[in-house]
Amino acid sequence: MYLDTVVLAGIGTVLLMFAFLGGVGYFVYRDSHKSDPKKPH
Repeated sequence: MYLDTVVLAGIGTVLLMFAFLGGVGYFVYRDSHKSDPKKPH
């Protein structure tokens, strides 16, 4: 069935999107918990 490749490509795209958003979210989370001496908490 020719849809197998399309389905696998779609799943791969969704996984890459989740990985990208997770990486950005992790970076924002880590950056927000950094202690900045110029900024009062």
